Amino acid sequence: MVKTTASDLARRIVASLRGRGFQAWLVGGCVRDLLLGIEPADYDVATDARPDAVVELFPGAKMVGAHFGVALVADGRAEVEVATFRSDHAYRDGRHPDEVRYESDPREDARRRDFTINALLMDPASGQVEDFVDGRRDLAAGVIRAIGDPGARFREDHLRMLRAVRFAARFGFAIEPATMRAIRLECAAIGSISAERVRQELTRILTQGGARRGFDLLDETGLLSEILPEAAAMKGVAQPPEFHPEGDVWVHTLLMLESLRAPTPPLAWGVLLHDVGKPPTFRLEERIRFDGHAETGAKMAAGILSRLRFSLDDMRQIESLVANHLRFKDLQRMRESKLKRFLRMDRFEEHLELHRLDCLSSHRNLTNYEFAVRKLAETPVESLKPARLVTGHDLMRMGYQPGPAFSRMLGEVEDAQLESLVRTPEAAAEFIRERFLPPEGRPRED
Repeated sequence: MVKTTASDLARRIVASLRGRGFQAWLVGGCVRDLLLGIEPADYDVATDARPDAVVELFPGAKMVGAHFGVALVADGRAEVEVATFRSDHAYRDGRHPDEVRYESDPREDARRRDFTINALLMDPASGQVEDFVDGRRDLAAGVIRAIGDPGARFREDHLRMLRAVRFAARFGFAIEPATMRAIRLECAAIGSISAERVRQELTRILTQGGARRGFDLLDETGLLSEILPEAAAMKGVAQPPEFHPEGDVWVHTLLMLESLRAPTPPLAWGVLLHDVGKPPTFRLEERIRFDGHAETGAKMAAGILSRLRFSLDDMRQIESLVANHLRFKDLQRMRESKLKRFLRMDRFEEHLELHRLDCLSSHRNLTNYEFAVRKLAETPVESLKPARLVTGHDLMRMGYQPGPAFSRMLGEVEDAQLESLVRTPEAAAEFIRERFLPPEGRPRED
């Protein structure tokens, strides 16, 4: 069975609308990406058909933005948003227009959009492109340009400032000077945008390509200090040159961001925040020191992630990446049990990749990284996390009373198991009896 793709569905929608006498075009980011030779992640259609006509023509279509005339048409897993041409008027909240007016002229729909490269329309059958704002010129020149008055566009929706940075970073484009000036003037207004929307844009900047350029631009526009002052504080914080010949904490972080290749969001955020604890722990004695910066950084990361409304799962992983990134330096001196516990951490591959990038962006010594890779290859999964030889129920059957000591007893027997000192339940039980008072609480007689 052939699955319908979003591209197929969008073409069918356009053909159906045109077959009923309506105007219909592919619009926005999908047109931009097609002209750049990139397969779009999403497809959108714009039409002069009113929402009720769209719903009538496509039974099962759902209104997902009734106020804005947006319907969602689905076929299996393929989904396409179909929006009626409109013009927007009077944005008073920095996000939503107070008035929406349906239009029959696609020029009006194009002029309400954010950037010229996102306001192109295409007939998917012929490839004909309608361009009312010189978007093709800017696409060819590699320029992000706001449509009309840049300041007005950003006051309409402050998030557009972050979108300008994201598109410039992703495509390697320049932000047109008037658009850049407007962002610098309006950057403080980003604080009025919801944390969830800011988080989504920052995550896209970190993961869609060009993360270093994205954060350079956030810094240049003034947005970085508004959104992530903890990251801005890394600038100018010196590091010991014998370990960090590349420069200060910010330069080191940018180099790591530059090396990211299709990272998961937690890894990307872990890279960004792994040294966030260095500025507040900076100390200069005989040499530069950052005592406890991993622990401090993990606490700071927790505050940042909470502020940006991250999910609990992502928060746990990112905090873990920050808290544990220094442990690799002790890898080859660890006891076997401690090493195995380290190697079996959840999503250890992200810890390993962060460490690799950390090394390559500083001293370039990959000895500990290579040791970890070798140990993982040599150690069977069942050896890293073997089935328990003794449980709490076993301890109670042996006569021990439940309490705080159980955790220590079970931990010690697992250490012995990881060290290959005990291999059977019987040996584990004997191990417990030898190290802890017998159940009746009297010293064991030899």
